[in-house]
Amino acid sequence: MRGEEFQRLRTEVLQSVAGEVLEIGIGTGLNLRHYGPNVSRVRAVDPNPMLPARVAERRGGVSFPVEISHHSAERLPYDDRTFDCVVSTWTLCTISKPLRALTEVRRVLRPEGRFLFLEHGRSDDQKIARWQDRLNPVQNIIGCGCNLNRRIDDLIAQAGLTITQLDRFAMQGVPRIGGEMYRGTATSLP
Repeated sequence: MRGEEFQRLRTEVLQSVAGEVLEIGIGTGLNLRHYGPNVSRVRAVDPNPMLPARVAERRGGVSFPVEISHHSAERLPYDDRTFDCVVSTWTLCTISKPLRALTEVRRVLRPEGRFLFLEHGRSDDQKIARWQDRLNPVQNIIGCGCNLNRRIDDLIAQAGLTITQLDRFAMQGVPRIGGEMYRGTATSLP
């Protein structure tokens, strides 16, 4: 997840983020250095504390405060309409109840706020999608709960968010089974 293409994609998505930000699934903090200059604070949730020394180092390398809470995205510990932006990168594949998490995203997002996502998921190519379905049980085990075959755009829409921009592409340097990407923006407004 630290490779050059992963970093390039993070920068593309995160440079426009501004204001009060919630990041779901912060992991080891790989996104932090890619946020643009208009971020005032990042609050983040992740149920698993991962490599605390690495996270602390990455937190120390940014100019805005970063607060991390060890909660799941399915039950966010924040008031309604708190955030200007909510960010999810390579996270929705591992959340056990992604629809519940996205409903929570909608709840904590301000009406004029944006949900920015960069996720891998189900291919539109039926041949690739069949392989994703076949390999998904194995990927769940070896990939710490990662699902190859989730339709990210459908999940976002089912949660009541409105997708305002969506790019579908195959990530360079990653096999298509795991590199079918969904990148975009959604709002809580109809």
